[in-house]
Amino acid sequence: MATVDPKSLHGKFPASREHVEVLVVGAGPAGTAAAIAAARLGAKVKLVDENPVSGGLAGLDVPLFFGGRAGAALGNGQRMLERVFAADPKLEEAFEAGVDLALGTTAWGLFAHGPGLQTLPGPVVGLADEGDAWLCGFDRLILATGARDLVLFFEGADQPGVMGAQALHALLGRYEAFDGREVVILGTGDLAVAAATLALDRGVAVAAMVEVRDAPEADVAPLLARGVPVLTGTVIRAAERGPFGVAAALLVGPDGAERRVPCDTVCLAVDRVPAVELLEAAGGALVADGARGGFAPRLVGPASSIAGVFVAGDAAGVAPGPAGDASAARAWGVAAARAALGYDAPAPAPAAGRDRNPYRLDWMRRLLAVGTPDVLACQCEDVTRGDVLGVRPPRYLGAPASPRALDTLLGDGPVNQDQIKRLTRACMGACQARRCREQVALLLALGAQIPVEAVPLAGYRAPVRPLPLGLLGRLDERPEMRDGWDVWFGIPTQWVPYDDIGTEREAEHLRGNMHL
Repeated sequence: MATVDPKSLHGKFPASREHVEVLVVGAGPAGTAAAIAAARLGAKVKLVDENPVSGGLAGLDVPLFFGGRAGAALGNGQRMLERVFAADPKLEEAFEAGVDLALGTTAWGLFAHGPGLQTLPGPVVGLADEGDAWLCGFDRLILATGARDLVLFFEGADQPGVMGAQALHALLGRYEAFDGREVVILGTGDLAVAAATLALDRGVAVAAMVEVRDAPEADVAPLLARGVPVLTGTVIRAAERGPFGVAAALLVGPDGAERRVPCDTVCLAVDRVPAVELLEAAGGALVADGARGGFAPRLVGPASSIAGVFVAGDAAGVAPGPAGDASAARAWGVAAARAALGYDAPAPAPAAGRDRNPYRLDWMRRLLAVGTPDVLACQCEDVTRGDVLGVRPPRYLGAPASPRALDTLLGDGPVNQDQIKRLTRACMGACQARRCREQVALLLALGAQIPVEAVPLAGYRAPVRPLPLGLLGRLDERPEMRDGWDVWFGIPTQWVPYDDIGTEREAEHLRGNMHL
């Protein structure tokens, strides 16, 4: 017979505030397709998406690297909600199919049965909007969380005006709230070409496209025809500071000469990374796959390693192209919905393409060659490249460190990004490593002279989005959940024999009248 610890939380959790048959997180092409398909198969479906984001979250670069270029229009929540809905006809189709739409709603945590979580009554996702936080139970979960920008820093990258390509797409397209006039774009692949094309179409000047390799990565002929300079064999050394952020990009050409290109925005369009935060924080298995954009879910068809959790679209692996292939993403979504509901479905192959890591490493090598060790690697914690490679705590702590460096640390075992995080605080800041996780991994790979794939992913923790404590305080908590909490967090009772807690003998221990 199983023994249940009466002081544990077993059986004490309240039921989730809501429960759905299929919960879909992410309302991009894959997510909307999954929600519509599941609803048409007769399931009760809820589709959540964090867009439109508030101006405050955009200021924290959540969920994309907005870089201080989100205009005041983003503060008009009702207008932005209308814009998001109007920008994607599939949302209306989902609504008409009976899907419960929850826009402006963040999924901040996935909690499924596993080590340390056996007390849950069932799997839940933590949700929050501007005024509330709650738990939503589900029978099946489809994660269509998309991808985020790969961020690489250079001098001046911590000022307003340095942003990511996906954020540029969102501000120019979905939100119509881009606060810039002239942009320099880093990269010449499909992502960069799409960013430059959209900028020109929306009346934003493209001062230059910058490529570290000797030739463009994609077809830039249409952009050349529109008068966009494409500078190959070139790297950015710094973003010049002005009173309102970026004033110019300082570029180093193949001959080593530096040129100044006036602009108010520098857009990073080097690459994208699968958004796997929810899955990884819940214990889902990932694999390092450069062809899929980095660490991506380990999948069997659309099924993840967590029972009842499926993945679709760019979250399953970043597809080639500016924002993935929408038709392929929709096919993934339909396959995930059918698999979640027990129907046969041909599983699309994960996004396949060339290994992206050599290109990323080329960028990092050139940035290191023209930059200094004082360039930031982690903006939130003020950790420089030199701090990472020297394994030093951040300067603001003012704490002397014992002499060590990456090579001496490697003498004790393989490089580990979580270990570096604890020693330097890199990736521990408010952005939750969205701006620094990959560039720190690239630094470690180059410093240790190992493949990028050999650097373990720094772990995620819920909440995977910034949340006010006041919202978390709204989560349902029964009085019996608070009983016995000091058993685990101990103060005086940590020295009381476990079986005596809650009995008359406990008081004797606390009075010091009994031997322990």
